[in-house]
This record gives sequence, structure tokens and C-alpha cells, in this order.
Amino acid sequence: MEAPYDTSRAPGAGTGADTVTPADPAAAAPPVRLTVRTPDAMRELGRRLARLLRPGDLVLLTGQLGAGKTTLARGLGEGLNVRGAVTSPTFVIARVHPPLGAGPALVHVDAYRLSGGLDEMEDLDLDVSLPESVVVVEWGEGRMEELSEDRLHVVIERAEGADGPGPDEAAAGDDVREVSVTGVGHRWAAAGLSPLMDLPGRSDGSDGSDGSDGADGSGGRG
Repeated sequence: MEAPYDTSRAPGAGTGADTVTPADPAAAAPPVRLTVRTPDAMRELGRRLARLLRPGDLVLLTGQLGAGKTTLARGLGEGLNVRGAVTSPTFVIARVHPPLGAGPALVHVDAYRLSGGLDEMEDLDLDVSLPESVVVVEWGEGRMEELSEDRLHVVIERAEGADGPGPDEAAAGDDVREVSVTGVGHRWAAAGLSPLMDLPGRSDGSDGSDGSDGADGSGGRG
């Protein structure tokens, strides 16, 4: 059984996250790069990422159709202990998930049809305070950066060769994703992302898991 996470990739290997450049280059956490092998593992990554988040944080999710953005966001919702299952916000643009405990609300946004910016977010008339919430934006790169100088960029890509098996070939590798997480701003330069490296299913093969749902599991664009 293959481990769902592989954090042994060489620095410098990577994806679009490498192109993220903060206004202050010194104010950035070293990116974390992971190989995520199953949808269940993607949700677990979301749960682990949620442990690093606090009110006012902004997470931008980038990836092609079906890459697993909504699956990751679902794990974030579980980790933040918010009300309601996180699904693709395709038709409503944004959903607010109130906290079940003392933590922040989760605002889950689909920016696919937005040109971006604070004005458009305010026009959504969300019944929640953004500075007191965690805001997760699918298709947010290039549209929503001005929401916060401190933000996380998460880029999800299909592993090479993972999306092209023939009809008679095993599809076991279809769910493999390469994920880059880059922290931008002083918030993340101080906090760092090293806790994401301490995940089950490292390259030593421990705690592997198999997922049975789709790469995104929502039927939306994620």
C-alpha cells in the first residue's frame, strides 16, 4: 500500500506556488510540497491545515477542474468544526459555515465568476465579519490577494501521468496530487508551515489510507 503523503520531494521541485511573490520577499514561509495519494488524504491535509489557521486568515486554492480543491476545503471545515458539510459553492458564490464551538466561522468562496477585490466581497452581503472568520477561496489566485497581505496559497496539481489511463488500465494513480503550500506575509513567516510535514503516511509508509470517493467528491468545479 502506498503512503498517502510523501514529503520527501526535493526543494525546488514544484508547481505554480513557486511563482507567488509577496511584496516583502523576506516575509514568506518556505513552501511545503506534498504528494497526496488519495481523496481521504486530501481531507486529512485540510484538517491538519485547519490547526494552523486563526480568525482573519485567507487561504487561496488553485487547481484545475477536479483537482481536489473542494475536498481540501471540506477537510478545513471539519478541522475548524463548523456547521454543515462543505460543498462546492458554484451556484451561490459563497457560503458561510458558522462555528459549532468557540472557533471562527468558515467563509467558502468560489471566485470563478468574480474579477476579485474587496468591493465584490462586500457586495455579497455575507452575514459574517471577514476579519473574524477564516476565508477560503477557490480559484482565488489573481483575484483575491488584496483581501489580505497575509495569506496561504495552496496549489493542487495532478501528478504526472495520473489522469490518462486507458479504459482497461487500473486507475489507482488517478487520485495522486502534488500540493504546494506557500505562506505569504509576516503572519506566515513567523508561524511557519513545518507542522504540515508531521503528517501520517510519510514516505516511510506508515498510516497509509485508501480513498474511495472522487478526487473532489462534490460534483462541482473543485
